[in-house]
Amino acid sequence: MAVYFDHKVEKPIAGPSVDIAWHSVRPLLAVASRGDGGGGTVHVYREEGELLEHATMQRACPSMSLDWHPIRPIVGAGWENGEILIWNEQERELYWAEHIHKHEVVLLKWSPNGTRLVSGDKNGLLVVWRADPRGRLQPGPLSKHELPQILTQCVFKPSVNPDTAADMAALARAAVSGDESALDMFSWKKGGKGPMKVSGDPDAQTCFIGGSEGNAFYVDEKGGCKAIFNADGAIRKLLYNEYKDILVVVTESLMLSQFSVSPEGHVQELMKVKLSGKQGEFDAIWAGRGLLAIATGETVIRMWDLDRDDNYALSLDGHQGFETGDYINCISFCDAKGILAGGTNNGRVALWRFSPAQGLAGRRQEGEQKWKLQAPANCDGNILQISWGSSKNLLAINNIANVIILHEHVMSSHFKDGVACVQTSPSILAVDMYNSGIHHDLKTDIHIKGVYTTRDHVAIWNGRKVVAYEIGPTIRCLGTFSTESMLIAIFDQNVYTTEPGKLQIRTFQGTVKQLLSFNEQEGEVIAIDINGYYLVVATSTGYLKIFDLSRREAKLHANPKYIHDSVSKLGSIVSIRVNCNGTKISILSNKTDGTCDPTLYVWDVDMDNVSHFDFAVGHGDQDDFTPQDESTEDQTDEERGRSEAARDIAGRYPISHYWDPQEPKLLVCEAKLSAAAVEMNTPKKSALASAMYIPPEVVIVSLFSTLEHGVMLQDSFPLGATHNSLIGLEVPYFYFVKKSSEIGQDDPHSPLSGLGNNIGRQVMRDFVGLEDGDKSARDAMMNFSYYLTIGNMDEAFKAIKLIKSCVPVEGTCYSSLLLSLETIPDGILEFCNLNCVVLHKLCIIPWKPHAEDAERLFKTCKRYDLLNDFYQASGQWSKAMETAELHDRIHLRTTYYNYAKHLEAKGDINGAIPNFEKSDTHRFEVPRMLFDEPQALEAYIMKTKDKALRKWWAQYMESTGEMETSLQFYEAAQDFLSLCRVYCYCGNMEKAAEICNETGDRAACYHLARQYENQDNVKEAIHFFTRAQAYSQAIRLCKEHGMEDQLMNLALMSTQYDMIEAARYYENNSNTQDKAVMLYHKGGHFSKALDLAFRTEQFGALQLIADDLDDTTDPVLLNKCAEFFMEHGQYDKAVELLVVAKKYFDALELCVQQSVTITEKLAEKMTIPKDTPQVNNDTRIKLLEKIADCCFTQGAYHLATKKYTQAGNKVKAMRALLKSGDTEKIVFFAGVSRQKEIYVMAANYLQSLDWRKDPEIMKNIIGFYTKGRALDSLAGFYDACAQVEIDEYQNYDKALGAMSEAYKCLTKAKMKNISQQEERIANLKHRIGLVKKFVQARRLYDDDAEEAMKQCQILLEEPDLDSAVRIGDVYGLMIEHYARQENYKRAYSAMEEMRNRIPTVNMAYYVNMATIEAVHRALEIPLGRGIGADIKGGGGRISDDEDGEVVEEEIYNGEEYC
Repeated sequence: MAVYFDHKVEKPIAGPSVDIAWHSVRPLLAVASRGDGGGGTVHVYREEGELLEHATMQRACPSMSLDWHPIRPIVGAGWENGEILIWNEQERELYWAEHIHKHEVVLLKWSPNGTRLVSGDKNGLLVVWRADPRGRLQPGPLSKHELPQILTQCVFKPSVNPDTAADMAALARAAVSGDESALDMFSWKKGGKGPMKVSGDPDAQTCFIGGSEGNAFYVDEKGGCKAIFNADGAIRKLLYNEYKDILVVVTESLMLSQFSVSPEGHVQELMKVKLSGKQGEFDAIWAGRGLLAIATGETVIRMWDLDRDDNYALSLDGHQGFETGDYINCISFCDAKGILAGGTNNGRVALWRFSPAQGLAGRRQEGEQKWKLQAPANCDGNILQISWGSSKNLLAINNIANVIILHEHVMSSHFKDGVACVQTSPSILAVDMYNSGIHHDLKTDIHIKGVYTTRDHVAIWNGRKVVAYEIGPTIRCLGTFSTESMLIAIFDQNVYTTEPGKLQIRTFQGTVKQLLSFNEQEGEVIAIDINGYYLVVATSTGYLKIFDLSRREAKLHANPKYIHDSVSKLGSIVSIRVNCNGTKISILSNKTDGTCDPTLYVWDVDMDNVSHFDFAVGHGDQDDFTPQDESTEDQTDEERGRSEAARDIAGRYPISHYWDPQEPKLLVCEAKLSAAAVEMNTPKKSALASAMYIPPEVVIVSLFSTLEHGVMLQDSFPLGATHNSLIGLEVPYFYFVKKSSEIGQDDPHSPLSGLGNNIGRQVMRDFVGLEDGDKSARDAMMNFSYYLTIGNMDEAFKAIKLIKSCVPVEGTCYSSLLLSLETIPDGILEFCNLNCVVLHKLCIIPWKPHAEDAERLFKTCKRYDLLNDFYQASGQWSKAMETAELHDRIHLRTTYYNYAKHLEAKGDINGAIPNFEKSDTHRFEVPRMLFDEPQALEAYIMKTKDKALRKWWAQYMESTGEMETSLQFYEAAQDFLSLCRVYCYCGNMEKAAEICNETGDRAACYHLARQYENQDNVKEAIHFFTRAQAYSQAIRLCKEHGMEDQLMNLALMSTQYDMIEAARYYENNSNTQDKAVMLYHKGGHFSKALDLAFRTEQFGALQLIADDLDDTTDPVLLNKCAEFFMEHGQYDKAVELLVVAKKYFDALELCVQQSVTITEKLAEKMTIPKDTPQVNNDTRIKLLEKIADCCFTQGAYHLATKKYTQAGNKVKAMRALLKSGDTEKIVFFAGVSRQKEIYVMAANYLQSLDWRKDPEIMKNIIGFYTKGRALDSLAGFYDACAQVEIDEYQNYDKALGAMSEAYKCLTKAKMKNISQQEERIANLKHRIGLVKKFVQARRLYDDDAEEAMKQCQILLEEPDLDSAVRIGDVYGLMIEHYARQENYKRAYSAMEEMRNRIPTVNMAYYVNMATIEAVHRALEIPLGRGIGADIKGGGGRISDDEDGEVVEEEIYNGEEYC
């Protein structure tokens, strides 16, 4: 039951409102108004009508169209002068579109993902705009089209699959709430790149346009426009059915057409029909999947189910709250709520809720029966526009003069201490005091959003203010104070309110008396409850705290509970309740995915454990039950009854819960049927019955919660048709809020007629007839219900006997009912559900004249247990057994037993026996009955083959001395102990031993062993004690008779206590002390084992014992063992024991001295964990570094690195890692260490690798030197790169670039030796100049070869040319040039000059061999010495080994200047 709060928007200027538009997700409403002076404005309002001052668009002409961006808070407005303005609320910026329209913009529509905007004016100009993520329309539209008519409608073809629409809506809600991933999906952020990442093609923004002349157009994704059909008259509505790709067209003359749409935009007419209704202004919308709703200004809304080709009407006629002359002008449908809203000409809002029946009945239900008309919301004026919007499903109403926002609010209600409060309107509260019979209607000046009541006080609040009242014969206001808390409670004279991080205890005037704080770990208070003297608080992180309010200040009653420790799958807490004595707290929650959790959790405060009741299956955590899909044939009657009761409530989830204010174990829940649970709750009937069965949507479930039995189901029943929800309980009544349609229909003769009619109450099942009973009677009945629930019939009977008072039964007392049934009218017999005590008394009275009435009475009350007793008392045994089979299976065996006793009394022995068997009492009753007929009894026992009976008969035969017969029956009963006992008694020990060896029966073996022991046959006694697993007895005999060999084996098979006892025995004998050591060890007595091993020098045993020692062993023993192993050279064992004894430094010293290898496992054992008590952090670091030093010495570089890192010495860790040569880990470690020195060390190491062939290594070298600020080393590396380019590839251009980078780095470097830095800079600058000259000469060669040769000659005259440019490369260029000019003499002269300057030159390295041959051939000079080189790699070419040496030298230099 809900009410609607109305908020009138705060219009800053006077004037009519011409248009309204909601944002689809955010609670933002745009209102277009027309000023009295002719101008127009567009304002934006929040959900309660507050004006956003900055969000205003204003022009001298009125606004003609409005539309919101589908995702972002961006609204567009089209104006009469052709302008289009865009307001971005997120950025608070106003944008103007290019002024293309010259006439009023009557059409404005955003595409589904907001990347395009379609606008149309009155002159027929259609413009398609591109929009960026901020809503700005890009200059130059995508397309423009002149259409010969006024544009009236635009609908986009959705690019998102309708099956994912719910996911899209959820994503949109997440985006506006700030979810980063959702923001990325929709490109909300500033500068967001890329379109919205949703299914479907985001650029496929095709739409359909309708015009005033009936023409329809299709606009494709590229902006192209084409005519597709012509309708009969002006198009007033275009709708798109995305589920079937059908375009629906409604014209001005109410002609409806349907067109199928192909992916390319082609349409084909499927149907055309003339709709009934008044022509003129109308409104048409979708009201569900394929369901079209049309309002034509009449008293009905016409519904067209296009999928089923059906139609019906929703009418206002005959409904309370509407008057004759109410006509529906406009409609709007909220898909999330399933509510169709219609605005009438008299200011009323009609609301239909879509609530079809479930199952087959729903499919057979007529269309109009699926819609339930709700109570109307009343506004003033003629409603011309109505609209649902935003994720909060708000309803906006425009009656031109005003715009009103309706916010649905579930009516607040509360019940406590016999006082019920129910909200009946936004500002009216009905107060009913059941103890005094007083009713008040409390009118307030605030919109009530919450209420809390006690016996003498009531508080109401609206999220801003709290008002407290004193209630009694009159109502008096006690105080008012401001708070934003929505969690309010009252106890005594205190009001409890929540604030961030605390719970405040205030007076009724708002003065804070006490503050209960919650730290950041505990979170914010999200739920509170008070019952009796106890307050329970739940926080957002899952903490529960319970406080005792019985003192002056609230005190913590128990330790806080972190509920997630006990319930790992718990999501967020929704509601909590505490019982009357503060021992149990019930919890409702959501799952981690946000869905309702079907489990009710109950925290037992005293024992600190959590039990639960799962409404999905209908069982608690301590119930043993058979799953529904398994057979129930093996179940007992009691189990079958519980399974059926559980099935009635299975498939639900709890929505509210309440504890009784007097009974601490009684808990009542309101449980709602989940959507997928209809089939689960359908009983196993015929197919037709199953299809027609409709499980109740809401049931009331009463539970008992105790420590011994957990949470157990007591009773359940459907929520009454007249009731809306459970509000509380107070034995013997449940209290409910009535449905609005039932208010005012109470019986005037009801005892509640003096109170209000908003509350209904129902007597608990077991308390019918005890409503006016005293407290002792109610307590006894409550105990009876509890014991009956847990199956303790004896205690239940004791409890019910305590009820002694005369109990009225519907106006007729119990005593008069006993005297004469003629005084009770038949009507009462049919409708009275008598108390079980009365019924029991009735059933035992000899009342043959009234047997039929009694039988009818029991059947009417459905008390089949008492009907069964009645049939038995009246001798109708066939009916009694039939009733027990079908309805009273819990008493089925009792019925069979009583019938058997009846037959026995009649002398029908043969008839009594099978009934005793059915009652499972034949093992006692049949022998009793046949005891005087031994032959018949023996025959019966032989026939039944029941082992218990055969054993009893064997015992009887043994008592009479019939040993042979008793042996036969003992054997048939497989009672081997008795067989062995009888054979031993008869002296047949061999047969007894044979039975024991064959069967292995432990009891028989033990008995036989005792017999052998009495006969001093020790060997056989030990054997059979062993077979009986009585090892302690066998050990005793071995010790007494000196059988030491068997003693060892027996001790090892026995308990640790026996092992230690045997060890003490062996210890006294010097020859068996090795066995004593072993047994002490196996028995867990390590100290004794070690002590004896040391004394007897059993070194092998010492090694075995040492493997089992741990940190719980005596440190003295550990040291002693370690010294022993050191003396015998077993240093690795000694080290492990020292580590166990936590003498880490001694263990390390031993590792260093004796070269004991430190494994990773040993190193971890020696590592002291962080924050270890009584261990200084400096000591821990010192130990780690010593471990690392030892590992480094042993060559375990990776382990040393790990320990140095744990010690925080990253430099040493890097040095160890460099030793390992693991390049990948070196690079990774340098990257994560972020220390200059480590960067430089890593770069120096990488230079020692073959960085010329691996660009990644070169990149890391440069990066590490740069991060390490070692610019001088980086300069050296760039210089080396330049030399490689010259020597390996003769690429002087790249070399020049590398040398330039080296020069930049060197000039920025901060070397300690300034003079040396300046010298290096000057040298590098000179070399750059030489290289640059050579590069220029080579570049000049193509344009002016002679000039290039001159520059080469000048370059050769440079004294230190070879330091930068290889001389051979200069001569090579000249020789190639002269050879091309066929000036072979000059070429040969250059070659000779080159040989003189470079005696060991390899001419072929610098000059093409073909050129050399051509020169020698032209001058007729034979090829001889000087062509090749005697020294490989001469002439400046450096081999790989020499190159490595140079790199090593640079690494050294780099370290020197680091």
